[in-house]
Parts: sequence; structure tokens; C-alpha cells
Amino acid sequence: MKQNIRKGIYPWIWKWHFIGGIISAPIVILLAFTGIIYLFKDTYEAPHEHSLKHLSQRTENKMSFQEQWELAKKEWSKVPTAVVLPESEHQNTEFISGRFSHKSSLYLDPYAKQVKGSINVKDTDMYKVRKLHGEILLGKYGTKIIELVASWMVVLIITGLYLFWPRKRGLKGFFTIRTKQSKRILYRDIHALSGFWFSLLLLLVLAGGLPWTDGFGSSFKWVQQKTNTGYPVTWNSRTLKSEPTGNALTLDAIIVKAKELNLNVEVIIDLPKTPTGVYSVYNETNDLGSMQMIHLDQYSGKVIKSHTWNDIGILMKARIWVMAFHQGKFGLWNWYLMLFVATGLLVLSISAMVSYFYRKQPGSLGIPEAPDNLSPGAAIMAIIVILGIVLPLFGVSLIFVFLISKWRHKQNISLPN
Repeated sequence: MKQNIRKGIYPWIWKWHFIGGIISAPIVILLAFTGIIYLFKDTYEAPHEHSLKHLSQRTENKMSFQEQWELAKKEWSKVPTAVVLPESEHQNTEFISGRFSHKSSLYLDPYAKQVKGSINVKDTDMYKVRKLHGEILLGKYGTKIIELVASWMVVLIITGLYLFWPRKRGLKGFFTIRTKQSKRILYRDIHALSGFWFSLLLLLVLAGGLPWTDGFGSSFKWVQQKTNTGYPVTWNSRTLKSEPTGNALTLDAIIVKAKELNLNVEVIIDLPKTPTGVYSVYNETNDLGSMQMIHLDQYSGKVIKSHTWNDIGILMKARIWVMAFHQGKFGLWNWYLMLFVATGLLVLSISAMVSYFYRKQPGSLGIPEAPDNLSPGAAIMAIIVILGIVLPLFGVSLIFVFLISKWRHKQNISLPN
């Protein structure tokens, strides 16, 4: 009896792995291709950024940072919300407005006392690549499609591991591609072997993207809030206030204090927006353990609150880490690994499509046959339910598939194999 169930389950899993894979493959190919392009973002944008940051010449008459701030407010259509601490005397000063996709940078020459230029993230080529990668240029609808495909990718990896396991070929099935049989078998083996060896890395890469989606991301944030495993409340300055006593310190005085903190890599100072606002000094670094956030009173310059990496909750730490890993931010080894994984995903997906077209007969969809009346065991149902809860859009798609299946049986309609 158990043997019959196994024989029924295998074609059933194979059928839905096949359907999910063929539907998802074009989007997955797009994600892999745009992901490869986006890995070159820093290299591609570096020359333009360098030209704006590089100081043409130095004179004796240098503007103070306070004067530069006033000039930025006067000459810029946007409101400066932060300033980047210059790493040397040979750099123009960068003021920032907004964050993430709304971020813009204005570069001021403190000696020439004029604007050198600006960069708006939304106007860059790599922003378009990122939007294609994250929402296929369809806005909120596109993000839902990407999340649905990413959710199905998790399921495809799990089911693919089950289907791939070489029951007849033994140990050599993990390492060899059958090149002397049909082309369908050749591309099937390329797909299966690449899927097996890349599976864990692909799951890790998916973990770097899913927390930023609407469905899974919202649930992830909810769990963070309920378990108090996100950022501490005072990591953000909105709950903190300066004590207005006398005149506020100049930006120059705050920058002196920021330098004394000896933060590594790029240091950014968030500017106060109100008379009771605070200066927030932090560093953007890929050495996550050295992350710091320090809030200073704008009148006294005293530290109101200070946070380090150790103050961040475990779920937020995991989210930050997998996202940095996803983007190849941990040095060259991580960058090359992500390039290797994205290329592997491209090979995996294209080989699946090629194998499908070799399998498909004219006038048919080539869908594997499976018993429609099979009742999966309790363990498989439990896994399906858990995946449907953890990955909400996958769960919704399963309900949709179930309703379509019921309607098809009621109408006595069958899919062409």
C-alpha cells in the first residue's frame, strides 16, 4: 500500500513541479539576467560619482559646512536631510535628500562655492534595472508577480530535490550528466544537477529578497514587532528630542564631534528637521558588526542615545545579513559567488525550457500525467499548509488552483497532455 502511494505521489509532485516551473521560468530568467546586470551597479556608476565627488582645485577660502548647508537649501529644489562626512580635503561635500528609491544627492564645491552636480536615483540606468528586477516595470502589480514567482521558486527547489534524488543511478547521479542519450535527457540532467547543487544558495538568495515583498514582508514585519526582534525604537530619531537651550550648534561643530566617534567607512549625519530634532550619526558599512547609530543633541552636542549592532533584534539582523549577501556586499568572494549563482540560475531555467520543448509533442502541452484523485499523506499536506501560510501568495495560488481543479472536474474538462 505504501509503495503504491509513493508511486502515485511522485508523478503528482512531478506534474505540479513541471507546471509551476514552466510558468515561472520566463520570469526567473528575467530575474537572473537583471540580477547579473545589477551586480555591476557600483562599477558602472563609479566614474560619474567620482567626477562629482572629486575636487577640481583648492584655495584658501573654503566655505564652512554650515554655509554649505545654507547654500544647498537655497540652490536645491529638494530639502537636504543628511550630509556625508567627506573622507578627505580633496572631496566635494555631498548632501542627501530622501532615502532608497527617493534618494537624491547634491555635490557642492566648498572652494568654488557652487553646486558641482546632482544624482537622482530614479534617473539612473541601474534604477531602471532594479525596477525591472523587483517589479518588472508593473508597479505594485509587478511586485505581486515577483513575490508569487519567488514563492513558487522555494516550492520548486523543495520538490526538485525530491524529484532529483537519484534512486536508480546511485552516487554517480549526483555528479554526472548523460550526454550520450537524447537531448531531452541531456538538458534535463543539466537542469536537475544545477538545481541540486545550487539549491541551498538559491534559498539563501530568495531569503534576501522575500522580506522586502508585500505579502511575506508584511508578515515578517508583524512577527518582528510581536517578538521585539527588529530595530530598537530609538534606532530611529523620531522618538528623540533635543533640549532647546541657547543657540544650536553649527554643522561644523557637529562634524567635529562626528569625527571624534571614529566610525569606519562612509559616515552620514542626518540633519534635524525641527528646533527639537536631533543629529543622527551613523556609518554605512558591510562590516555589519561595526554598525553604529548615535543621536546628538543639536544644542549641546551631547549623546542622547547610542546603538550598536548588538542592539538590533535577531530577525532584523538576519534580514540585513541576507539582503547584503543577496547584493554581493561582503567583498569580492560574495560578489563572485552571487555572479556564479545568478549564472547558475540562468542555466537552470534555460535548460528546463529547452528540455520542455524537446519533450513537448505538437498539439499538446507536454504536461506529465498524474492521478487526479490522489490524496497526499498527512506529512505532505502539513508541508503544503505551512508553505501556504509562510508564503501567502503561494497559498492564494494553491486555493485558486484547487478551485479551478474542482470546476474542471465538475465540467468534465481535462488539460491536454
